[in-house]
Amino acid sequence: MKRLCFLAAFLLLFGAEVLIGLYATGWIRSYFGDVLVVILIYAFARTVSPEKPDKWFLLPTLILLFAFGVELLQLWGFCDRFGITNRLLRILIGTSYSNIDMLSYAIGILPCYLIDYLNLKKKTEIKTEKQTDH
Repeated sequence: MKRLCFLAAFLLLFGAEVLIGLYATGWIRSYFGDVLVVILIYAFARTVSPEKPDKWFLLPTLILLFAFGVELLQLWGFCDRFGITNRLLRILIGTSYSNIDMLSYAIGILPCYLIDYLNLKKKTEIKTEKQTDH
């Protein structure tokens, strides 16, 4: 059931990102899209991964590091250095570095940390209840 919820969230976020990419301008396109993209990646990962690790912070941290890595590739000029001219790839990878983008990713990943923490806490409480019942 959780996987279906995450799939629904992924599809909604993907639709929002497409709409932002096509029609939004200003801070919504520049920053809000970056906040949502890490949540989008998280929802996708939680949809396809059968089990999450007991370390609640692991998946969000890996996603945040991935987002930071992509942003640092932009600083390095990855698309230009490798001659990437495909418009879609340039949009997905990005072509301009911004410290604000790094902050946007960090803000966006916070709800993911919270979800995994609360899920682990709930899982631990259920496990504790089952042990005390026996």
